[in-house]
Amino acid sequence: MNVFANITDIRRERWADPSLTWGLVPTMGYLHEGHLSLVRRARQENDRVGVSIFVNPTQFNDPKDLEKYPRDPARDLSLLEKEGVDLVWTPTEEIAYPPGYQTYVQVEEVTKVLEGAARPGHFRGVTTVVAKLFNVFQPHRAYFGQKDAQQAVVIKQMVRDLNFNLEIVVCPIVREPDGLAMSSRNTLLSPEARQQATCLYRALSAAKAAFEAGERSADRLRALMEQVIAEASLARVDYVSVAHPETLQELDRVDDHALLSMAVFVDGIRLIDNMVV
Repeated sequence: MNVFANITDIRRERWADPSLTWGLVPTMGYLHEGHLSLVRRARQENDRVGVSIFVNPTQFNDPKDLEKYPRDPARDLSLLEKEGVDLVWTPTEEIAYPPGYQTYVQVEEVTKVLEGAARPGHFRGVTTVVAKLFNVFQPHRAYFGQKDAQQAVVIKQMVRDLNFNLEIVVCPIVREPDGLAMSSRNTLLSPEARQQATCLYRALSAAKAAFEAGERSADRLRALMEQVIAEASLARVDYVSVAHPETLQELDRVDDHALLSMAVFVDGIRLIDNMVV
């Protein structure tokens, strides 16, 4: 496994044999089974696998959130080597955003709601760094998790609009045995908060069960999710959504399919989760 910080080294390794197909897994490190599931999918579908590890400062609207984001690069590299990853890019902030940097990528409508409304500027940072990753690696496929459902929608929109020559592969959420979606932020939870954090999955599951039983009112589905979350004393809703899975516009009625999603603070730690019904 080759690990480089410099872009020239990444490009040299990536183009050593132009006939090989490459899959890219962008990450911010502190890897868990969710990330590794993306790596394994990329390994199945490509000749070579590249991974990026970079805590991207431009997608954090809260400096304190950036500061406390968990990091363990040595462990990350050990896990990636065991998975047979070929190439890892670990840029510094100065390499990713050199002095005088002033270019950003902005996707419009689908970034104005949900995470985009709750975290101003977040998606401008995401799309900019992902566009840079696509340009540096030039992969055939890039792999993202369904847990960041809006991010996947936004990146697909960017790829269509800017004619990137690659396929976006969105992979299923990987969950803990009690249903909590795997996230690097889970490690920040106290034991009690970790126990109560299952309220997100329980809320989504309750709404999904109601939908499958015939409930079609989006307002009633939202209210049901909020009711389940309210039962957890440490939980505070940021948003609860029943939206169109592609436009992300809120629905009045769920006739065929919808994205159920939420952001919840559990003892001050912000968690997100979603289900498609």
